[in-house]
Formats: sequence, structure tokens, C-alpha cells
Amino acid sequence: MCRNIRPLFNFDPPATEDEMRASALQYVRKVSGYTKPSQANREAFEVAVDEVLAATDRLMKSLVTKAPPKDRDVEAEKRKAAAAKRFGTVAGAA
Repeated sequence: MCRNIRPLFNFDPPATEDEMRASALQYVRKVSGYTKPSQANREAFEVAVDEVLAATDRLMKSLVTKAPPKDRDVEAEKRKAAAAKRFGTVAGAA
């Protein structure tokens, strides 16, 4: 369930709000045990996502590093290669 949570810090271009929200959503899904909350829990679920998003945004704005930013495309290729090795798939196969 948390495979979609990716490192967000020190990328060029920086993480977008949509990327941070997706990570916040995955986090709340994981800790709540719900992939889709019931109607009774929907508001609490959405509030939690918003709060995690706000905390993530504050964290991203406060972190510092001297390391050069990582290239998103290079990191995506590394993930694809690792997945192909792990699952025995051929990159680009449908």
C-alpha cells in the first residue's frame, strides 16, 4: 500500500503539491487501514490527509542540503530497473 510514497526532497524540479498530497493520502491509508473510508469516516480521513500534507509542506520548506538536486527522470529509470529486476519484468513490456 505504501509503494507510492516516494522521497520528495531535493529534486529538480521540486515536489509539487499534488505529489505531496498523494504521499499524504498513501500515509493516511496505511495508518488507518482504509483504502477508501466509509461515509462515517470520510471527514476524519480527509482532515488527516490535509494535516499530513501541511506537515509535509512545512518539512520540505525547512530541509536543507548541500547535495545537488536529483534528476526526476534518472530516479524514475532507477525505480523501473529495480522493479524489473524484482518482479522479472521487461521494461517497456505491456
